[in-house]
Amino acid sequence: MAIVVNLDVVMAQRKMSLSELAEKVDLTLANLSILKTGKARAIRFSTLEAICLALECQPGDILAFVEE
Repeated sequence: MAIVVNLDVVMAQRKMSLSELAEKVDLTLANLSILKTGKARAIRFSTLEAICLALECQPGDILAFVEE
């Protein structure tokens, strides 16, 4: 079982760069990059909320459960 992060897909659909999103949600590029590449081990709800507001999406658009 795995949680897959589709942040890069949603960003591409919205035509938003990583630096643009980092500025909007007040995160460092390094932390946002870790999340985008799926290497993050956790995410705060406040961070997820800020990302969803900036990208005008739902948490389910960013996170998906994939059975292995």
